[in-house]
Amino acid sequence: MTTGSRRSGNVSVPDLVERARKGEARAVARLISLVEDASPLLREVMAGLAPHTGHAQIVGITGSPGVGKSTSTNALVTALRKTGKRVGVLAVDPSSPFSGGALLGDRVRMQDHALDRDVYIRSMASRGHLGGLSWSTPQALRVLDAAGCDVVLIETVGVGQSEVEIAGLADTTLVLLAPGMGDGIQAAKAGILEIGDVYVVNKADRDGADQVRRDLRNMLALAERDEESWRPPIVQTVAQTGQGVDEVVEKIDAHRAWMEGSGELGRRRVRRARDEIEAIAVTALRKRWGDVHARTELDDLAEKVAAGDSDPYVAADVLLEAYTD
Repeated sequence: MTTGSRRSGNVSVPDLVERARKGEARAVARLISLVEDASPLLREVMAGLAPHTGHAQIVGITGSPGVGKSTSTNALVTALRKTGKRVGVLAVDPSSPFSGGALLGDRVRMQDHALDRDVYIRSMASRGHLGGLSWSTPQALRVLDAAGCDVVLIETVGVGQSEVEIAGLADTTLVLLAPGMGDGIQAAKAGILEIGDVYVVNKADRDGADQVRRDLRNMLALAERDEESWRPPIVQTVAQTGQGVDEVVEKIDAHRAWMEGSGELGRRRVRRARDEIEAIAVTALRKRWGDVHARTELDDLAEKVAAGDSDPYVAADVLLEAYTD
């Protein structure tokens, strides 16, 4: 079911977690709102969710604007629901420069699933965060994982070269391309040969789709891979009609089986946890350093460096010592 933020006065985190685990959409929405708002209760929320996470399959969907990411996501939800899987969707939208909220809100193209109790759709604002994701996406993933979603689809903003961040967050990354989008050049620029696990040439009923597939196959052939490595498949789809989408689901499942057999799934999830820990620690440090420009030590050190009486590395060491005392 599609829903947005819901706020309440007194919050009982254990109660919210328990209700979310039972699939109550309001509780899931409230927990994600606490995440997005960086609530003081966030630590308690993460502690409550931790024992119930690690089960969902995380699938990232990325590609240049106009390739049909939202339509493809909608089609994937339909295909996954046919297999009986409970699905969560995090659709990361561009932020309004005025309110910081998502410009598109809950995706209109996904309203087909609004009344399905086993589909949870949430739009999240990127709030200027580079990489195509919201800074709070990893924690929101934990909420949907703990709420019993079998698969969580993350649809990124669609801003081109900065979208490689999705590869560090997803178990399987789908890269979408389409004819007439200049994707042959964009593919080389954005480094998508390094992040894609499954490549999808959408709008395959248009002229040029076969050429995009050939170009992509040729570029993938240049990538260095050993015999045991996963070889990313290329699937052609028409997401608007659902053509080819079942094959995409098959390739996602095949990639999951390969990861489990090779140990790659565990390695990816450890890397994901490491990156999440690092991001939280860096955010905390930034808060501590928030008033660095207000400190007179910085001005004094800057004057010494400008005058040649010190160098920037020594000055930085002095500043670090002042902040870590």
